Amino acid sequence: MKIGLIFGGRSSENQVSVISAKSIFNNLDKTKYEIQPIYIDKNGAWWKINSEIEEDIQKSDKKEKLENILKFIKNMDLLFPVLHGLYGEDGTIQGMFEMAKVPYVGCGVLASSVGMDKVYSKIIFEKAGLKQAKYKYVRKYGNQYLYIDENFNETRLALEEIAERITQALTFPLFIKPSNSGSSVGISKVNDIKELIEKIEYATNFDRKVLIEQGIKGREVECAVLGNEDVISSCLGEVHSAEDFYSYDAKYKNKESKTDIPAKLEEDISKEIRNQAIKAFKAIDGKGLSRVDFFIEDKSKDIYINEINTLPGFTTISMYPKLFEASGISYKELLDKIIELALKGYNY
Repeated sequence: MKIGLIFGGRSSENQVSVISAKSIFNNLDKTKYEIQPIYIDKNGAWWKINSEIEEDIQKSDKKEKLENILKFIKNMDLLFPVLHGLYGEDGTIQGMFEMAKVPYVGCGVLASSVGMDKVYSKIIFEKAGLKQAKYKYVRKYGNQYLYIDENFNETRLALEEIAERITQALTFPLFIKPSNSGSSVGISKVNDIKELIEKIEYATNFDRKVLIEQGIKGREVECAVLGNEDVISSCLGEVHSAEDFYSYDAKYKNKESKTDIPAKLEEDISKEIRNQAIKAFKAIDGKGLSRVDFFIEDKSKDIYINEINTLPGFTTISMYPKLFEASGISYKELLDKIIELALKGYNY
């Protein structure tokens, strides 16, 4: 089977994607699959890689620029995107694969776009009856800001007025998140109105839509899911961030951040979170794989869904494969199952 392993991408997570792809390339069974690495650089140019995947792929002289991208990917039996963030995890490239009529790994256009957009995934989760942190939604329009209420009424206000409205509805600490961004890029924790204004402005560097979310004091746990219709969930993993919250630096640069797999939780809470992870996955019409993140509030022990990641990190130390490894499915087996699900889910 000829597999196009697509990685890199235009998002801020380009390098994380390269590391994930290298790990997948090294672990795919070469007796089953003929693997063609395809790198998308930060400017959006596509390159055929004529070697194994190197971490410093930008400087590699073993790559050849692709001019007719659609023709090239149509020669593949399956496409395996290992792209995180915008233009890779948000439904855009999935639409291209469907136009090319080539089967591909992971969620489809709708699930990818909804899963990537924090505001709209909240709307779907709310409809599914999943508990979440209280939030507000702001959109930047040119140099102006729009405050969007729960009924989607828009009010054009100065950012200072928007901040006042937010603090009337929510209490500090608050988390400011670009609606479309991965790996915690652009996310800030704020403790007063001055920081709130500054960090909303900062978040608009990454997306014109900004989510302002009530902070939850509690444990952060993650669950991996696998399947199309018959979906299974992994054991849970708990994140222990070395910083104030699980920021990009805490995830990828601070070696003091730790994870417990499996998480030390009561069986009933663990079971409920695993069920909710599957429900969230099905609610967005997910296929193949996703990682679903939750909070367990310290005082109440209430479970809050945080977000869903439709193309989670896939290095050998990433949470998604480690969770399934702890659940009895090895990294290599997991890759085979994901490919099998992609072929089974092919329907166009």
